[in-house]
Amino acid sequence: MTTSTEMSTETLTNNAAKHICIADIMTTRVVTIDMDDRLTLAKEIFDNVSFHHLLVVDNEQLSGILSYRDFLRALSPNIGTAAELIRDTETLQKRVHQVMTHNPFTIAPHCDIHQASKLILDHDIGCLPVLDNNTIVGIITWKDLLNAYCLR
Repeated sequence: MTTSTEMSTETLTNNAAKHICIADIMTTRVVTIDMDDRLTLAKEIFDNVSFHHLLVVDNEQLSGILSYRDFLRALSPNIGTAAELIRDTETLQKRVHQVMTHNPFTIAPHCDIHQASKLILDHDIGCLPVLDNNTIVGIITWKDLLNAYCLR
């Protein structure tokens, strides 16, 4: 059972969290990939970084997201094993647009983390590109949101 003191503390915490702006916690150094690039480039990037989302652009406009999970799903499970055949490695020749998530949900930098959290939870996604007047200015992930809640 929740006491009134716990309820009021929880309400205050939730209200304070709602006022944390996306611009204050988003990652501004975003790596993009072109929708016609091959998965070999995505593999090279994912092999050398610690993040799991690439923003996909077409003529410098956001077209989609390639998550590490999307990437792995598109590859043959035999890559890198003794059973690997040429047809397995050829899966790396697919184009990014063939496996990316098209028309991703986005958020504006002035929105609060409550709005971002709700979008991520409601749509079961891992990140939101942050757009300001259709220009990519950052990215926010579920980990960024969790960190913000924990640090505030």
